[in-house]
Amino acid sequence: MAFALRKRGPSTFERAADGSMTLIEHVRELRTRLFRASLAILIGLVAGFVVAQDVFDLLAQPYCRLPGMMVDGECQNFLMLSPADGFVLKLKIALWVGLILGGPVWLYQLWAFIAPGLHRHERKWAYVFVAIAAPLFAAGSILAYFVVDKGLAFLLEAGVTGTDSQLEVTRYISFVTNMILLFGVAFEFPLTLLMLNFTGVVSARRLLSWWRVVVFICFAFAAVATPDPGPFGMTLLALCLCLLYFIAVGVAFVNDRRRGRGKEIYAGVDDDEASPLSDDREPVVAGQRIEAADPITAPEPIAAPTPIERRYDDMT
Repeated sequence: MAFALRKRGPSTFERAADGSMTLIEHVRELRTRLFRASLAILIGLVAGFVVAQDVFDLLAQPYCRLPGMMVDGECQNFLMLSPADGFVLKLKIALWVGLILGGPVWLYQLWAFIAPGLHRHERKWAYVFVAIAAPLFAAGSILAYFVVDKGLAFLLEAGVTGTDSQLEVTRYISFVTNMILLFGVAFEFPLTLLMLNFTGVVSARRLLSWWRVVVFICFAFAAVATPDPGPFGMTLLALCLCLLYFIAVGVAFVNDRRRGRGKEIYAGVDDDEASPLSDDREPVVAGQRIEAADPITAPEPIAAPTPIERRYDDMT
């Protein structure tokens, strides 16, 4: 008994890539992917609501390690200004956890909607950059938690209230989460430089020539954007950004060497500098003697045309 195989048509990705999808189909695809992303975030929100207390205890560890905050083995309570602060804070923590847990799903849905408009090599580099961006963000978040753990005592000791004062819970959690978000986003800075180099916009030598400006910008950004006004967090963030910058420049040099950049004829010449002239000029030798051309004979005379009445016979 023979079974007829059903021919499989092009997938949604292939139809979006070749431009055969209509505008209504694109809108429907966007609606479907938004629904899937929202469903993943909602499931992550429910899971985050369950583990919100454990996450809060982890974020409160720097506060509990302050001198005088541990009484009989237990951390002193935070200060609350409203009865609803605890519940609202639990919802915020659950939302953060939901975004993190549902990140692989909603990031994939976003990528699946954008990827058909990219070329094959652009999609390949996008995979590489995303694979590097996640560890960099995690490293920045861990560094931010370390900065809060070490810098919180300095902030309270340098103030007039001392370390035994209670902190307001919502402002403390906002302070910690803002530090984590800022450090995580700041650690994506070398990816921008690598993207400019891999796309051929700037070379590694040009990136290295900007090191004075980049170091100044790193320290200025850390001083302005860091929620921690203490010198510990700002200095550590600026030093890490400078280190990531030089690492990115090193990777850019490897990429330029792999692609053979810098070997062009005008590679080492600045925009306002004249290119050197080559000295290996060949001497100009005398040419061969050219013989004179033969004279042109005069044309033969043209016979006078026949009168018009004699050009036709009786039939025409």
